[in-house]
Amino acid sequence: MSLSALLPAPAAHAQQPPPAAQAAEKPDMVIMLADDLGLLDTGAYGNREVRTPNIDRLAQEGQTYDRAFVASPACAPSRGALLTGLMPARNGAEPNHGAVHSWVKKMPAYLQEQGYQVVSFGKVAHYEQVKRYGFDHYEHFTFHDDEAVEAAVRWLKERDDPRPLALFVGSNWPHVPWPKTTEGYDPDAVSLPEKSIDTPLTRDARARFYAAVSRLDTEVGKVLDASEAILGDDTFYLFTSDHGTQWPFGKWNLYDTGTQVPMIVRWPGATQPGSRTDAMVSWVDILPTLVDVAGGEAPDDLDGRSFIPLVRGETDEARSEIFTTHTNDGKVNVFPMRSIRTDRWKYIRNQHPDWVYTTHIDQFGKRVDSGAYFLSWVDAAETDARAKEIVDDYYNRPAEELYDLQADPAEKRNLADDPRYADVLKDLRSRLDAWQTQQGDTMRLHAPPHLTREQTVTK
Repeated sequence: MSLSALLPAPAAHAQQPPPAAQAAEKPDMVIMLADDLGLLDTGAYGNREVRTPNIDRLAQEGQTYDRAFVASPACAPSRGALLTGLMPARNGAEPNHGAVHSWVKKMPAYLQEQGYQVVSFGKVAHYEQVKRYGFDHYEHFTFHDDEAVEAAVRWLKERDDPRPLALFVGSNWPHVPWPKTTEGYDPDAVSLPEKSIDTPLTRDARARFYAAVSRLDTEVGKVLDASEAILGDDTFYLFTSDHGTQWPFGKWNLYDTGTQVPMIVRWPGATQPGSRTDAMVSWVDILPTLVDVAGGEAPDDLDGRSFIPLVRGETDEARSEIFTTHTNDGKVNVFPMRSIRTDRWKYIRNQHPDWVYTTHIDQFGKRVDSGAYFLSWVDAAETDARAKEIVDDYYNRPAEELYDLQADPAEKRNLADDPRYADVLKDLRSRLDAWQTQQGDTMRLHAPPHLTREQTVTK
């Protein structure tokens, strides 16, 4: 089946004028997006080292999702999926910095049809791509524009519009560059993620990352305080992140550390305060969920589906499998991969295992946040066997990876070559094949690959 056959017809994507009736009965919505925040980087998800009182409060008053996943662990394809309800191969934004097709219907149009004013502040779409999405109003969308949240608060206080509001606010935190100082975090006291090498530079980087997370939390608090004071008591709040942290084996990877993200929903009268769910949901589900909140119904041909039954506590089940994709980040990271995740298993297909996996982290080692600490890993690998294993695993990926997530949640033991799991491997391989065919996903290339490690390390 061709890609064009899978996409809705261009004529169906024309924006329609909002209906005049019943606007006042629809709840306002506030959607807050973090940039590069991993699942375990807030207190709401068990981190007792980082200070995130506002995010934690939102979790105490709402419903926390323990298994929410993005469609792709890079900024542009992740946000493209959020704002279209379609996976990257269908919406067109496969590589990072890629844009969705102009004819694909987008989030603002769906909500405007329900009578909403739809507004964006900060990094909601991928920077200047926000201009193409049809928002009623947008501001402060350039890289690390730290005025975005303050601008959103000022705009909200001055707003005079009778329509219900869908307010999207995107922070650039904790995306690099991280703060220049640790802002009260002790590098010697922080814990390091799995598959990390313990060096002084690594600890300093992690402490400054925590400082960036706390800056995000401050911005979340400002948005919460202003919207709570101005909007109605039945306002729908959703907080989440576009993918995992920029850290080796995080962002740009299909391990859970790259694709599993925090997500919290608070909707008084619907969500049970302090509740949690381990039902699996995807970022493509957010669009139909917001349409559902608005009183509409998203079309069946989207990849996403509403999880409002989870929000209301009417069910504890959602997806039985999660698909994720990654293709490339410009010419820096060219390593197409696809995955399927079930309740127990993760299968990753690396299309070109003969290529070298590389990212900003190793390519720009002279930049403090991009990976100066990673150079200390490379140095450690010259004399330490465990450090060498981690660095080699970073650069070199096998054709297939299979992980038992119940026994090995950190995805450290690849079972793809173990004959005891041949049937599991065959089943997941077949399911991923079928999904890629349905998506029209050919894993096409968008940039030349890196063939040797010497091309990548910049000292």
